[in-house]
Amino acid sequence: MPAILPFDTLKKQVADGTVDTVLACLIDMQGRLMGKRFHARHFVDSAWEETHCCNYLLATDLEMATPDGYVATSWEGGYGDYVMRPDLDTLRPVPWLEGTVLVLCDVLDHHHHEPVPHSPRAMLRKQVDRLAALGFTANMATELEFFLFEQGFDALRKSGYAALEPISGYNEDYHILQTTKEEGVMRRVRNTLYDAGIPVENTKGEAEAGQEELNIRYGAPMDCADFHTIAKHAVKEIAWQEGRAASFLAKWHHDRVGSSSHVHQSLAKADRSSAFYDPKGEYGMSATMRSYCAGLLRHAAESTYFFAPYINSYKRFAKGTFAPTTITWSVDNRTAAFRLCGEGTKAVRMECRVGGSDLNPYLALAAQLAAGINGIEDGLELPPPLSGDAYKVDEVAKIPTTLRDAAEALRGSEMLRAAFGEGVVDHYVRAAEVELEDFDRVVTDYEVKRGFERA
Repeated sequence: MPAILPFDTLKKQVADGTVDTVLACLIDMQGRLMGKRFHARHFVDSAWEETHCCNYLLATDLEMATPDGYVATSWEGGYGDYVMRPDLDTLRPVPWLEGTVLVLCDVLDHHHHEPVPHSPRAMLRKQVDRLAALGFTANMATELEFFLFEQGFDALRKSGYAALEPISGYNEDYHILQTTKEEGVMRRVRNTLYDAGIPVENTKGEAEAGQEELNIRYGAPMDCADFHTIAKHAVKEIAWQEGRAASFLAKWHHDRVGSSSHVHQSLAKADRSSAFYDPKGEYGMSATMRSYCAGLLRHAAESTYFFAPYINSYKRFAKGTFAPTTITWSVDNRTAAFRLCGEGTKAVRMECRVGGSDLNPYLALAAQLAAGINGIEDGLELPPPLSGDAYKVDEVAKIPTTLRDAAEALRGSEMLRAAFGEGVVDHYVRAAEVELEDFDRVVTDYEVKRGFERA
């Protein structure tokens, strides 16, 4: 796997004509790449230092509309500029696009050049720094699940998404024959991402027709989020190039299972040894791990918005679907919201199973770190693990079942307000309200079909 592209190497590639385009991208609230395509010569001459964008890019909905109610930016404020500062440590080739490289940008205030606090990379970096102050580093990995469809994006959009047919006809979980048929997309995904410096481990069929999973090596939180975002973008572009469509919608059909993005996590000490492993501890868990995980459980409800940011996200939480419904932890049990993996070994870690495929990884990882840090700082005690079917347990707290409930839990979170800042939490509460307001005004196909004649 090639290293991140050194800037001096990029200069040489621009000079010899190998590279002609640089994508300078920020991460928006939805976890998408937004930015500019630079002529490579201009980028290496001057734009590598900074460029600018409209500050509405961190206050839009999925449709890129400009809803009101945000303090950070508004029509009254005139929608001014942010500074995009390329992080040259993220400079990498984009092998699925000819002559193109990509760099991720940090978002700064135009006036004083301080990080914009509600920008996703800044939110995650703040929690990484808090963890470092306690003497720890984190290792994290996200699983990317998505569906591939027979037709491409344009054809599906023009049909009103009425012709959604998955690329396969049956459950393909671990299925080699079926996934061989999909290698036109998935082989390109694995190989081009690897050539872009993203440590892909594998892809596999998931537990539904046309459902795929992409796994990337465990690593530092910022790397994990960067890799996730670039990989998700690449999957969509490569699928489009191959005449297919890839969707990360959490639940595309009520009769199909949803798509998740599980988060694996552990902490390391300054000497890089595991801070989670204690050979004498129950299940190999150290006292630090137990407190960290207790924080995850205590703050799971108020963190749920960052794992399930849309109306549709909550359709995924259903009994018997491998998506959790209760705030529980268990040992290698996929019915619980948090699953202990690597029991009794140096690889012991906790997997959060709450997140859907539609999450923004920076926000999800930041929320997990904030909750875990609170658990360590407060010395929280982890309750005993659940045994058996977590779907059948009644006497435990439940994951919020609607976006409205999750937004209210976020609004009332003293922990996240302390960790992220009052303005940051209010910003994302407003994002949830915008999603709710848009949905509440729409008459759905379900309502018309159900009540047109019978109501």
